Amino acid sequence: MAIKKIAVGGISTECSTYSPLYQNESDFESLQGQDLLNLIGFPFDDYSIETYPIFFNRSVPGGPIKSQYFRQTKDKFISELESLGTLDGVLLIMHGAIFVDDLDDPEGEWIEAVRDVVGEDCIVSVSFDLHGQMTDKIIKNIDAFAAYRTAPHVDVEETYMRASKMLVDALTNNKRPTVVWSPIPVLVSGEMSSTFIEPCQSTYKSLELFDQRKGIIDTNLMVGYVWADTQRAAASTVVTCTNKKVGVEVCQIIAKLYWNSRHQLKFDMRSGNISAAINLLPKNFSIIADSGDNPTAGGVGDRADVLEEVLNKKIDHALFAGIASESAYNELKKGIEFNIGGNFGGGGPNIELIANNVYFKEQCAIVKVQNITIVISKRRRPFHYLSDFDNLNLNLQDYRFLVVKSGYLSPDLQGLSCPSFMALSNGAVNQDLKNLDNHQRKRPIFPFQEFNEFVPEVSDGSNLLS
Repeated sequence: MAIKKIAVGGISTECSTYSPLYQNESDFESLQGQDLLNLIGFPFDDYSIETYPIFFNRSVPGGPIKSQYFRQTKDKFISELESLGTLDGVLLIMHGAIFVDDLDDPEGEWIEAVRDVVGEDCIVSVSFDLHGQMTDKIIKNIDAFAAYRTAPHVDVEETYMRASKMLVDALTNNKRPTVVWSPIPVLVSGEMSSTFIEPCQSTYKSLELFDQRKGIIDTNLMVGYVWADTQRAAASTVVTCTNKKVGVEVCQIIAKLYWNSRHQLKFDMRSGNISAAINLLPKNFSIIADSGDNPTAGGVGDRADVLEEVLNKKIDHALFAGIASESAYNELKKGIEFNIGGNFGGGGPNIELIANNVYFKEQCAIVKVQNITIVISKRRRPFHYLSDFDNLNLNLQDYRFLVVKSGYLSPDLQGLSCPSFMALSNGAVNQDLKNLDNHQRKRPIFPFQEFNEFVPEVSDGSNLLS
Protein backbone atom coordinates (compact mmCIF):
# COMPACT_ATOMS: atom_id res chain seq x y z
CA MET A 1 0.00 0.00 0.00
CA ALA A 2 1.36 3.39 -1.00
CA ILE A 3 2.20 5.61 1.96
CA LYS A 4 -0.10 8.61 2.39
CA LYS A 5 0.93 11.92 3.95
CA ILE A 6 -1.33 13.96 6.23
CA ALA A 7 -0.90 17.12 8.28
CA VAL A 8 -2.52 17.61 11.70
CA GLY A 9 -3.27 20.77 13.69
CA GLY A 10 -5.63 23.64 14.38
CA ILE A 11 -6.83 26.21 16.90
CA SER A 12 -9.58 26.04 19.52
CA THR A 13 -11.32 28.37 21.96
CA GLU A 14 -14.69 30.01 22.68
CA CYS A 15 -14.94 33.81 22.53
CA SER A 16 -17.63 35.74 24.35
CA THR A 17 -18.28 39.07 22.68
CA TYR A 18 -19.52 40.27 26.09
CA SER A 19 -16.12 39.78 27.73
CA PRO A 20 -13.76 42.76 28.10
CA LEU A 21 -10.74 40.47 28.29
CA TYR A 22 -9.12 39.88 24.90
CA GLN A 23 -7.15 36.71 24.27
CA ASN A 24 -3.55 36.85 23.04
CA GLU A 25 -0.56 34.56 22.67
CA SER A 26 -0.03 34.16 26.42
CA ASP A 27 -3.53 32.69 26.79
CA PHE A 28 -2.86 29.79 24.44
CA GLU A 29 -1.15 26.46 25.04
CA SER A 30 0.50 24.98 21.94
CA LEU A 31 0.66 21.21 21.43
CA GLN A 32 3.17 20.02 18.85
CA GLY A 33 4.95 16.90 17.66
CA GLN A 34 4.19 13.65 19.46
CA ASP A 35 2.15 15.47 22.13
CA LEU A 36 -0.31 16.49 19.44
CA LEU A 37 -0.47 12.99 17.97
CA ASN A 38 -1.01 11.56 21.46
CA LEU A 39 -3.95 13.93 21.89
CA ILE A 40 -5.54 12.60 18.70
CA GLY A 41 -4.79 9.03 19.70
CA PHE A 42 -5.47 7.46 16.30
CA PRO A 43 -3.17 4.64 15.04
CA PHE A 44 -2.31 6.21 11.69
CA ASP A 45 0.79 4.00 11.32
CA ASP A 46 -1.47 0.95 11.02
CA TYR A 47 -2.80 2.39 7.78
CA SER A 48 0.55 3.29 6.16
CA ILE A 49 -0.09 6.97 6.82
CA GLU A 50 2.71 9.37 7.69
CA THR A 51 1.61 12.15 10.02
CA TYR A 52 3.07 15.63 10.09
CA PRO A 53 1.89 17.42 13.25
CA ILE A 54 2.07 21.20 12.83
CA PHE A 55 0.56 22.63 16.03
CA PHE A 56 -2.71 22.79 17.91
CA ASN A 57 -3.22 25.99 19.92
CA ARG A 58 -5.95 25.98 22.56
CA SER A 59 -7.00 28.22 25.43
CA VAL A 60 -9.47 28.46 28.28
CA PRO A 61 -12.47 30.23 26.68
CA GLY A 62 -12.54 33.98 27.12
CA GLY A 63 -13.10 37.16 25.17
CA PRO A 64 -12.32 37.90 21.51
CA ILE A 65 -8.92 36.95 20.12
CA LYS A 66 -6.59 39.82 19.25
CA SER A 67 -6.66 40.19 15.48
CA GLN A 68 -2.89 40.34 15.10
CA TYR A 69 -2.38 37.15 17.09
CA PHE A 70 -5.02 35.24 15.14
CA ARG A 71 -3.65 36.33 11.78
CA GLN A 72 -0.04 35.60 12.75
CA THR A 73 -1.01 32.17 14.05
CA LYS A 74 -2.99 31.35 10.92
CA ASP A 75 -0.17 32.55 8.67
CA LYS A 76 2.35 30.46 10.63
CA PHE A 77 0.16 27.38 10.27
CA ILE A 78 -0.28 27.93 6.55
CA SER A 79 3.44 28.52 6.05
CA GLU A 80 4.30 25.26 7.81
CA LEU A 81 1.61 23.49 5.80
CA GLU A 82 3.10 24.78 2.56
CA SER A 83 6.55 23.54 3.57
CA LEU A 84 5.26 19.95 3.69
CA GLY A 85 4.70 19.82 -0.07
CA THR A 86 2.00 17.63 -1.57
CA LEU A 87 -0.36 16.14 1.00
CA ASP A 88 -3.05 13.48 0.73
CA GLY A 89 -4.98 14.66 3.75
CA VAL A 90 -5.35 17.21 6.55
CA LEU A 91 -6.90 16.66 9.98
CA LEU A 92 -7.99 19.97 11.54
CA ILE A 93 -8.82 20.17 15.25
CA MET A 94 -10.98 23.27 15.67
CA HIS A 95 -13.75 24.63 17.90
CA GLY A 96 -16.07 26.82 15.84
CA ALA A 97 -16.75 29.68 18.29
CA ILE A 98 -13.74 31.93 17.73
CA PHE A 99 -14.44 35.65 17.46
CA VAL A 100 -12.05 38.21 15.96
CA ASP A 101 -13.24 41.82 15.71
CA ASP A 102 -12.42 42.33 12.05
CA LEU A 103 -13.24 38.83 10.72
CA ASP A 104 -16.76 37.55 10.07
CA ASP A 105 -15.74 33.88 9.99
CA PRO A 106 -12.33 33.12 11.58
CA GLU A 107 -12.56 29.32 11.30
CA GLY A 108 -13.81 29.67 7.75
CA GLU A 109 -10.83 31.88 6.88
CA TRP A 110 -8.44 29.32 8.44
CA ILE A 111 -10.00 26.33 6.67
CA GLU A 112 -10.25 28.16 3.33
CA ALA A 113 -6.55 29.07 3.57
CA VAL A 114 -5.75 25.39 4.19
CA ARG A 115 -7.74 24.37 1.12
CA ASP A 116 -5.99 26.97 -1.02
CA VAL A 117 -2.63 25.43 -0.08
CA VAL A 118 -3.43 21.72 -0.32
CA GLY A 119 -5.61 21.87 -3.43
CA GLU A 120 -8.86 20.17 -4.33
CA ASP A 121 -7.54 16.60 -4.40
CA CYS A 122 -6.51 16.61 -0.73
CA ILE A 123 -9.02 15.21 1.80
CA VAL A 124 -9.75 17.66 4.64
CA SER A 125 -11.42 16.25 7.76
CA VAL A 126 -12.41 18.50 10.67
CA SER A 127 -13.47 18.06 14.30
CA PHE A 128 -15.49 20.75 16.10
CA ASP A 129 -17.03 21.42 19.49
CA LEU A 130 -20.83 21.09 19.34
CA HIS A 131 -21.00 24.75 20.45
CA GLY A 132 -19.30 25.79 17.22
CA GLN A 133 -20.86 27.87 14.45
CA MET A 134 -21.10 26.67 10.86
CA THR A 135 -20.87 28.63 7.60
CA ASP A 136 -20.94 27.87 3.90
CA LYS A 137 -17.26 28.80 3.71
CA ILE A 138 -16.40 26.05 6.20
CA ILE A 139 -18.59 23.42 4.55
CA LYS A 140 -17.42 23.95 0.97
CA ASN A 141 -13.76 23.57 1.97
CA ILE A 142 -14.01 20.29 3.90
CA ASP A 143 -14.71 16.66 3.04
CA ALA A 144 -15.57 15.19 6.45
CA PHE A 145 -16.85 16.60 9.74
CA ALA A 146 -17.30 15.33 13.29
CA ALA A 147 -18.41 17.24 16.39
CA TYR A 148 -18.82 16.37 20.04
CA ARG A 149 -22.10 14.67 20.89
CA THR A 150 -22.03 15.30 24.61
CA ALA A 151 -22.34 18.40 26.78
CA PRO A 152 -20.64 18.41 29.22
CA HIS A 153 -18.02 17.08 26.81
CA VAL A 154 -17.04 13.52 27.67
CA ASP A 155 -16.48 12.31 24.10
CA VAL A 156 -13.57 14.49 22.99
CA GLU A 157 -11.28 11.55 22.23
CA GLU A 158 -14.07 9.71 20.42
CA THR A 159 -14.70 12.79 18.26
CA TYR A 160 -11.04 13.00 17.26
CA MET A 161 -11.26 9.30 16.40
CA ARG A 162 -14.35 9.81 14.23
CA ALA A 163 -12.72 12.65 12.28
CA SER A 164 -9.51 10.64 11.91
CA LYS A 165 -11.32 7.47 10.82
CA MET A 166 -13.26 9.31 8.11
CA LEU A 167 -10.01 10.77 6.79
CA VAL A 168 -8.28 7.38 6.81
CA ASP A 169 -11.24 5.63 5.17
CA ALA A 170 -11.36 8.21 2.40
CA LEU A 171 -7.63 7.82 1.74
CA THR A 172 -7.48 4.02 1.91
CA ASN A 173 -10.71 3.39 -0.01
CA ASN A 174 -10.09 6.20 -2.48
CA LYS A 175 -13.69 7.34 -1.99
CA ARG A 176 -14.31 10.99 -1.26
CA PRO A 177 -17.20 11.87 1.07
CA THR A 178 -19.10 15.14 1.05
CA VAL A 179 -20.54 17.39 3.76
CA VAL A 180 -23.96 19.06 3.80
CA TRP A 181 -25.50 21.30 6.44
CA SER A 182 -28.64 23.10 7.50
CA PRO A 183 -28.82 26.13 9.84
CA ILE A 184 -31.50 26.05 12.56
CA PRO A 185 -32.86 29.36 13.95
CA VAL A 186 -32.38 28.33 17.58
CA LEU A 187 -29.64 29.60 19.88
CA VAL A 188 -29.56 28.64 23.55
CA SER A 189 -26.85 28.11 26.15
CA GLY A 190 -25.14 24.81 26.79
CA GLU A 191 -26.91 24.69 30.14
CA MET A 192 -30.24 24.63 28.27
CA SER A 193 -29.12 21.89 25.90
CA SER A 194 -27.29 19.38 28.07
CA THR A 195 -27.14 15.99 26.40
CA PHE A 196 -27.57 14.30 29.80
CA ILE A 197 -31.23 15.35 30.07
CA GLU A 198 -34.19 15.55 27.71
CA PRO A 199 -34.84 16.61 25.03
CA CYS A 200 -31.23 16.59 23.87
CA GLN A 201 -30.42 13.24 25.44
CA SER A 202 -32.76 11.47 23.02
CA THR A 203 -31.97 13.72 20.08
CA TYR A 204 -28.24 13.11 20.32
CA LYS A 205 -28.75 9.40 20.90
CA SER A 206 -30.65 9.27 17.60
CA LEU A 207 -27.54 10.45 15.73
CA GLU A 208 -26.06 6.98 16.15
CA LEU A 209 -29.07 5.54 14.33
CA PHE A 210 -28.81 8.06 11.49
CA ASP A 211 -25.14 7.08 11.07
CA GLN A 212 -26.29 3.58 10.15
CA ARG A 213 -28.32 4.70 7.13
CA LYS A 214 -26.91 3.72 3.77
CA GLY A 215 -25.13 6.72 2.25
CA ILE A 216 -24.53 8.35 5.67
CA ILE A 217 -21.14 8.38 7.40
CA ASP A 218 -21.47 10.80 10.33
CA THR A 219 -24.25 13.07 11.65
CA ASN A 220 -23.98 16.09 13.95
CA LEU A 221 -26.20 18.55 15.75
CA MET A 222 -24.48 21.84 16.53
CA VAL A 223 -26.01 23.87 19.37
CA GLY A 224 -23.99 26.99 18.50
CA TYR A 225 -22.50 29.54 20.91
CA VAL A 226 -25.01 31.97 22.36
CA TRP A 227 -22.58 34.51 23.89
CA ALA A 228 -21.22 35.66 20.54
CA ASP A 229 -23.33 38.36 18.96
CA THR A 230 -22.53 37.38 15.37
CA GLN A 231 -24.34 36.66 12.11
CA ARG A 232 -23.22 33.02 12.14
CA ALA A 233 -24.47 32.32 15.69
CA ALA A 234 -27.11 29.59 15.35
CA ALA A 235 -27.67 25.90 15.75
CA SER A 236 -27.18 23.64 12.74
CA THR A 237 -27.06 20.07 11.59
CA VAL A 238 -24.02 18.80 9.67
CA VAL A 239 -23.87 15.48 7.84
CA THR A 240 -20.96 13.70 6.18
CA CYS A 241 -22.27 11.38 3.50
CA THR A 242 -21.59 9.47 0.31
CA ASN A 243 -25.11 10.08 -1.01
CA LYS A 244 -26.12 13.75 -1.10
CA LYS A 245 -29.81 13.01 -1.45
CA VAL A 246 -29.85 10.90 1.71
CA GLY A 247 -27.62 13.47 3.41
CA VAL A 248 -30.16 16.21 2.66
CA GLU A 249 -33.02 14.11 4.04
CA VAL A 250 -31.17 13.35 7.27
CA CYS A 251 -30.12 17.00 7.67
CA GLN A 252 -33.75 18.07 7.45
CA ILE A 253 -34.97 15.40 9.89
CA ILE A 254 -32.40 16.34 12.57
CA ALA A 255 -33.07 20.06 12.06
CA LYS A 256 -36.80 19.52 12.56
CA LEU A 257 -36.21 17.35 15.63
CA TYR A 258 -34.27 20.12 17.32
CA TRP A 259 -36.63 22.86 16.17
CA ASN A 260 -39.68 20.98 17.44
CA SER A 261 -38.05 20.51 20.85
CA ARG A 262 -37.03 24.16 21.28
CA HIS A 263 -39.60 24.96 23.99
CA GLN A 264 -38.39 21.98 26.03
CA LEU A 265 -34.83 23.31 26.23
CA LYS A 266 -34.40 24.10 29.92
CA PHE A 267 -31.62 24.34 32.51
CA ASP A 268 -30.38 20.95 33.68
CA MET A 269 -30.65 21.84 37.40
CA ARG A 270 -32.48 24.17 39.77
CA SER A 271 -31.72 27.80 39.05
CA GLY A 272 -32.43 31.31 40.25
CA ASN A 273 -30.68 34.42 41.48
CA ILE A 274 -27.81 34.38 43.98
CA SER A 275 -30.07 35.04 46.97
CA ALA A 276 -32.30 32.12 46.01
CA ALA A 277 -29.26 29.86 45.69
CA ILE A 278 -28.07 30.73 49.19
CA ASN A 279 -31.52 30.67 50.80
CA LEU A 280 -32.13 27.16 49.52
CA LEU A 281 -28.86 25.73 50.85
CA PRO A 282 -29.54 22.36 52.51
CA LYS A 283 -27.77 21.21 55.68
CA ASN A 284 -25.81 18.57 53.79
CA PHE A 285 -23.04 19.33 51.28
CA SER A 286 -24.18 21.09 48.09
CA ILE A 287 -22.80 22.96 45.10
CA ILE A 288 -23.62 26.44 43.76
CA ALA A 289 -22.64 27.09 40.14
CA ASP A 290 -21.79 30.77 39.53
CA SER A 291 -22.94 30.53 35.90
CA GLY A 292 -22.56 34.11 34.63
CA ASP A 293 -18.82 34.14 35.28
CA ASN A 294 -17.98 30.61 34.06
CA PRO A 295 -14.49 30.70 32.43
CA THR A 296 -15.06 27.48 30.47
CA ALA A 297 -17.87 29.24 28.59
CA GLY A 298 -16.03 32.54 28.06
CA GLY A 299 -16.57 34.24 31.41
CA VAL A 300 -13.76 36.23 33.00
CA GLY A 301 -13.81 34.27 36.27
CA ASP A 302 -12.99 37.23 38.52
CA ARG A 303 -16.36 38.33 39.89
CA ALA A 304 -17.10 38.28 43.63
CA ASP A 305 -20.91 38.61 43.56
CA VAL A 306 -21.60 35.30 45.30
CA LEU A 307 -18.77 35.84 47.79
CA GLU A 308 -20.20 39.24 48.77
CA GLU A 309 -23.62 37.72 49.42
CA VAL A 310 -22.16 34.88 51.52
CA LEU A 311 -20.07 37.32 53.58
CA ASN A 312 -23.03 39.64 54.12
CA LYS A 313 -25.15 36.74 55.38
CA LYS A 314 -22.28 35.49 57.56
CA ILE A 315 -22.51 31.93 56.25
CA ASP A 316 -19.69 29.64 57.36
CA HIS A 317 -17.90 26.64 55.90
CA ALA A 318 -18.07 27.69 52.26
CA LEU A 319 -15.37 26.90 49.70
CA PHE A 320 -14.97 29.22 46.70
CA ALA A 321 -12.99 27.58 43.89
CA GLY A 322 -12.06 29.87 42.61
CA ILE A 323 -11.86 33.57 41.87
CA ALA A 324 -9.20 34.75 39.42
CA SER A 325 -7.11 37.72 40.55
CA GLU A 326 -3.41 38.18 39.90
CA SER A 327 -3.41 41.40 41.94
CA ALA A 328 -4.96 39.70 45.00
CA TYR A 329 -2.50 36.81 44.63
CA ASN A 330 0.41 39.26 44.60
CA GLU A 331 -0.99 41.22 47.57
CA LEU A 332 -1.19 38.03 49.61
CA LYS A 333 2.45 37.28 48.82
CA LYS A 334 3.28 40.48 50.71
CA GLY A 335 0.75 40.53 53.54
CA ILE A 336 -2.72 39.61 54.77
CA GLU A 337 -4.75 42.51 53.34
CA PHE A 338 -6.12 42.10 49.80
CA ASN A 339 -8.84 43.20 47.37
CA ILE A 340 -10.87 40.65 45.42
CA GLY A 341 -13.40 41.01 42.61
CA GLY A 342 -13.30 42.30 39.05
CA ASN A 343 -9.52 42.49 38.88
CA PHE A 344 -9.41 41.24 35.28
CA GLY A 345 -12.22 43.59 34.16
CA GLY A 346 -15.20 41.30 34.63
CA GLY A 347 -17.06 43.75 36.88
CA GLY A 348 -19.07 43.14 40.01
CA PRO A 349 -18.17 44.15 43.58
CA ASN A 350 -14.60 44.72 44.78
CA ILE A 351 -14.19 43.57 48.36
CA GLU A 352 -11.47 44.48 50.84
CA LEU A 353 -10.57 41.50 53.04
CA ILE A 354 -8.07 40.38 55.65
CA ALA A 355 -6.78 36.83 55.51
CA ASN A 356 -6.81 34.78 58.72
CA ASN A 357 -4.32 32.45 57.09
CA VAL A 358 -3.08 31.65 53.60
CA TYR A 359 -0.93 29.15 51.77
CA PHE A 360 0.20 28.95 48.14
CA LYS A 361 0.14 26.07 45.74
CA GLU A 362 -0.04 25.66 41.94
CA GLN A 363 -0.22 29.43 41.36
CA CYS A 364 -3.17 29.67 43.75
CA ALA A 365 -3.54 31.39 47.09
CA ILE A 366 -5.79 29.38 49.40
CA VAL A 367 -7.16 31.92 51.88
CA LYS A 368 -9.26 31.56 55.02
CA VAL A 369 -11.50 34.59 55.71
CA GLN A 370 -14.25 34.53 58.37
CA ASN A 371 -14.34 30.72 58.27
CA ILE A 372 -14.71 30.80 54.49
CA THR A 373 -12.06 29.37 52.20
CA ILE A 374 -11.32 31.19 48.93
CA VAL A 375 -9.08 29.80 46.21
CA ILE A 376 -7.57 32.80 44.41
CA SER A 377 -5.97 31.77 41.14
CA LYS A 378 -3.22 33.86 39.61
CA ARG A 379 -4.53 32.96 36.14
CA ARG A 380 -8.05 32.34 34.86
CA ARG A 381 -8.88 28.66 35.28
CA PRO A 382 -11.75 26.34 36.16
CA PHE A 383 -11.96 23.91 39.06
CA HIS A 384 -13.95 21.03 37.58
CA TYR A 385 -12.00 17.91 38.49
CA LEU A 386 -11.79 16.32 41.94
CA SER A 387 -8.03 16.27 41.42
CA ASP A 388 -8.11 20.10 41.27
CA PHE A 389 -9.12 20.10 44.94
CA ASP A 390 -6.83 17.24 45.96
CA ASN A 391 -3.86 19.06 44.41
CA LEU A 392 -4.59 22.07 46.63
CA ASN A 393 -4.96 19.92 49.77
CA LEU A 394 -8.67 20.71 49.95
CA ASN A 395 -11.13 18.11 51.24
CA LEU A 396 -14.68 18.82 50.11
CA GLN A 397 -16.02 16.96 53.14
CA ASP A 398 -14.75 19.83 55.30
CA TYR A 399 -17.27 22.27 53.82
CA ARG A 400 -20.99 22.89 53.87
CA PHE A 401 -21.06 23.97 50.27
CA LEU A 402 -18.84 24.59 47.27
CA VAL A 403 -19.12 27.55 44.88
CA VAL A 404 -17.61 26.97 41.44
CA LYS A 405 -17.45 29.16 38.36
CA SER A 406 -19.54 26.86 36.19
CA GLY A 407 -22.77 26.41 34.30
CA TYR A 408 -23.72 22.74 34.09
CA LEU A 409 -21.50 20.79 36.41
CA SER A 410 -18.54 18.78 35.18
CA PRO A 411 -18.90 14.97 35.26
CA ASP A 412 -16.63 14.80 38.34
CA LEU A 413 -18.82 17.21 40.31
CA GLN A 414 -22.04 15.67 39.00
CA GLY A 415 -20.71 12.34 40.22
CA LEU A 416 -20.81 13.57 43.81
CA SER A 417 -24.62 13.20 43.60
CA CYS A 418 -25.21 16.12 45.94
CA PRO A 419 -27.82 18.91 45.72
CA SER A 420 -26.84 21.61 43.24
CA PHE A 421 -28.16 25.01 42.23
CA MET A 422 -27.21 27.21 39.28
CA ALA A 423 -26.98 30.86 40.28
CA LEU A 424 -28.08 33.04 37.37
CA SER A 425 -25.38 35.58 38.09
CA ASN A 426 -24.05 38.47 36.06
CA GLY A 427 -21.00 38.22 33.83
CA ALA A 428 -19.79 37.72 30.28
CA VAL A 429 -21.82 34.51 29.93
CA ASN A 430 -25.05 35.69 31.56
CA GLN A 431 -27.86 33.13 31.20
CA ASP A 432 -30.49 35.90 30.88
CA LEU A 433 -30.47 35.38 27.13
CA LYS A 434 -33.39 37.57 26.12
CA ASN A 435 -31.74 40.62 27.70
CA LEU A 436 -28.34 40.14 26.03
CA ASP A 437 -27.28 42.84 23.58
CA ASN A 438 -28.39 41.45 20.25
CA HIS A 439 -27.22 43.51 17.28
CA GLN A 440 -25.65 41.11 14.78
CA ARG A 441 -27.58 37.85 15.10
CA LYS A 442 -29.87 36.88 12.28
CA ARG A 443 -33.55 37.45 12.86
CA PRO A 444 -35.77 35.75 13.73
CA ILE A 445 -33.99 33.33 16.04
CA PHE A 446 -35.43 31.56 19.08
CA PRO A 447 -35.58 32.48 21.99
CA PHE A 448 -34.72 36.07 21.08
CA GLN A 449 -37.84 36.17 18.91
CA GLU A 450 -40.88 33.89 18.99
CA PHE A 451 -42.09 32.49 15.65
CA ASN A 452 -43.49 29.23 14.31
CA GLU A 453 -42.46 28.86 10.66
CA PHE A 454 -39.25 26.99 9.87
CA VAL A 455 -38.45 24.97 6.75
CA PRO A 456 -34.90 23.53 6.80
CA GLU A 457 -32.70 24.48 3.85
CA VAL A 458 -29.69 22.28 3.13
CA SER A 459 -26.49 23.40 1.42
CA ASP A 460 -23.19 21.84 0.40
CA GLY A 461 -21.51 25.18 0.95
CA SER A 462 -21.83 26.23 -2.68
CA ASN A 463 -25.41 25.38 -3.63
CA LEU A 464 -28.76 24.98 -1.94
CA LEU A 465 -29.85 21.36 -2.21
CA SER A 466 -33.41 21.75 -0.92
